[in-house]
Amino acid sequence: MSFPETLTRRAVLVGAGLLLGACTPVARRAAEAPSLAPPIPADILEMYAALPGEEFPLPAIDPSIVEPQFWRRVVSDPTGEPEGTITVDTDDRFLYLSLEGGRAVRYGIGVGQEGLAFTGTAIVARKAAWPRWTPTQNMIRRDPERNAPWAGGMPGGLENPLGARALYLYRNGRDTLYRLHGTNEPWSIGQAVSSGCIRLLNQDIIDLYRRTPIGTRVVVREHRGRGLVG
Repeated sequence: MSFPETLTRRAVLVGAGLLLGACTPVARRAAEAPSLAPPIPADILEMYAALPGEEFPLPAIDPSIVEPQFWRRVVSDPTGEPEGTITVDTDDRFLYLSLEGGRAVRYGIGVGQEGLAFTGTAIVARKAAWPRWTPTQNMIRRDPERNAPWAGGMPGGLENPLGARALYLYRNGRDTLYRLHGTNEPWSIGQAVSSGCIRLLNQDIIDLYRRTPIGTRVVVREHRGRGLVG
């Protein structure tokens, strides 16, 4: 065998060894240092636990399905609104219920196109548990395959897009068609979505519903153009 041929074979063997050597440590490092999410606090798990006593028993929600900032929590109130006011911030995907002492309950929300169609103040004039859902004509036009079959309304239940509760906003005695409601798509919290108004996790809308009497004032902040729905 000629010298060049021997050298070529050795180069191939050495090159293969280098390639294996380059791959193996990377794989080993990946195995030795897995990316582990921090454990979810027990109070958060309890907050989103199953609710078997509901008319339609609600399963637990895995809190890790949304970013931690969208978990329900009590925070310093950034709104400047009086106690008992609900403030909807569609840009930052938060809803605040102002409490006494400069505190507020903050909830994560998902925002649909209908949720960008109203700003200003209104009141909660009606509340419903496990509400019936009727898609708007705009929703039917945008997604007829999904929404047209329910043009006559969908009964309340786990598959209903309004979720476990709904708060209906009125202005000057007229329905604004603006809703604060639950959702059967918990992953959408913190997101801009194609349809609907303002959605909360079902466990969160149940909490807000419990705290919200008829006549509650609601402030919907003006949309500033960030995070537009696609």
